[in-house]
Amino acid sequence: MSIVVNLDVMMARRKMSLNELSDQVGVSIVNLSILKQSKGKAIRFSTLGAVCKALNCQPGDILEYKDDGDDG
Repeated sequence: MSIVVNLDVMMARRKMSLNELSDQVGVSIVNLSILKQSKGKAIRFSTLGAVCKALNCQPGDILEYKDDGDDG
């Protein structure tokens, strides 16, 4: 099982750059880039809320659960 981060998809839909999102959310470009690449281990609810507000979306638009097919 894994959580997939679709931040790049939402940013493209809103035509927003990483720099713009960083400025609006108050999170460094480096940290947003780590999140965008699904390399982060965690995200604070306050950060997730700020990203959703900036992108006018819901958390489920950014985070997605994928079953890797492991039944056991």
